[in-house]
Amino acid sequence: MSKALPLRLGVNVDHVATLRNARGGKHPDPLRAALAAIEAGADGITAHLREDRRHIRDADMARLKAEISKPLNFEMAATPDMVQIALATRPHAVCLVPERREEVTTEGGLDVIGHHNTLAPFIARFNDAGIRTSLFIAADPAQIEMAAKLHAPVIEIHTGAWCDAVEAGNTAKAEAEWQRIVAGAKLAQSVGLEVHGGHGLDYATAQTISALPQIAELNIGFHLMGEALFVGLSESIRRMRAAMARGRESLEATA
Repeated sequence: MSKALPLRLGVNVDHVATLRNARGGKHPDPLRAALAAIEAGADGITAHLREDRRHIRDADMARLKAEISKPLNFEMAATPDMVQIALATRPHAVCLVPERREEVTTEGGLDVIGHHNTLAPFIARFNDAGIRTSLFIAADPAQIEMAAKLHAPVIEIHTGAWCDAVEAGNTAKAEAEWQRIVAGAKLAQSVGLEVHGGHGLDYATAQTISALPQIAELNIGFHLMGEALFVGLSESIRRMRAAMARGRESLEATA
């Protein structure tokens, strides 16, 4: 069995900005949410600066970079404009994701094979600038192998299809998607990639995926913010950390 990596939690604050933008004012403030998340145990903060600025805005990214004490993970589309903003912001990491204006949320993984020629120079620029690049992809062997060839040090496996199947009670699909994630995480580690996971995770699915020894980080936002309405943000993060710890403990118990 692979030795388990330390497990980090990145908290996505996009939906705090979504709520703020509904009224057009300054509150609630995603920076305040980020600071509270860090105090409650987050290892880093994730924010997605979309091209349409539907939630996080340019000023939010600048404030987050300047004022948080933990790493900033800058989610972004692979476009020249976004690359320039990221290079100016100089976050700890960038996560390149597919983006369509008509989507409600990110619907699938980035096609790194089809966009190889576009991605290669962007990743090289980030590597030269000392910014870690993560590619948000499905747990598909060909996509994982291409990510390694592109010299991106990290992939984030899109866990949305698995989480949706679990929530829908579709046992067969959930098991098939889970086995894809298990195999993908093993393959990614074997070709030298650090493996993260994200999209659609709740307490239960986060606990399950935390038992994979290859997973080094989970990035979670929507569930945490939804739970925060009922138990508070700090408590939702503490509960998530506890779920992740249970997952890791189950791995250690079977090692």
